[in-house]
Amino acid sequence: MQILWKLRRGFVKDIIAKMPEPKPAYNTVSTIVRILEQKGFIDHKAYGKTHEYFPLVDKINYSKFYLNNFLKGYFSGSFESLVSFFAKENDMNMEDVDELLKHVKENLDKTEND
Repeated sequence: MQILWKLRRGFVKDIIAKMPEPKPAYNTVSTIVRILEQKGFIDHKAYGKTHEYFPLVDKINYSKFYLNNFLKGYFSGSFESLVSFFAKENDMNMEDVDELLKHVKENLDKTEND
């Protein structure tokens, strides 16, 4: 999705060209693109047997979908469990947690004022 957002439109070969080495096989990328299309994230315009793909969702909406599924799949939908996991894995102390909460509050206040 990241590459397709940058390209705005592209064929599978264009997507592969923007990927780092070692580049995946054409069929691998084609399969992923078709899965993204089945899920409604991208669409295509056909030129004979060739398809030009383009995103249907922006980064924000895709991120919301991805993160919600990640949260459900790995943390039983519990945001608290997610934060607790990352705090433990990153050896965060209370000062770090307070700083994180400060940023969250600032973002929430900003969202409410918009």
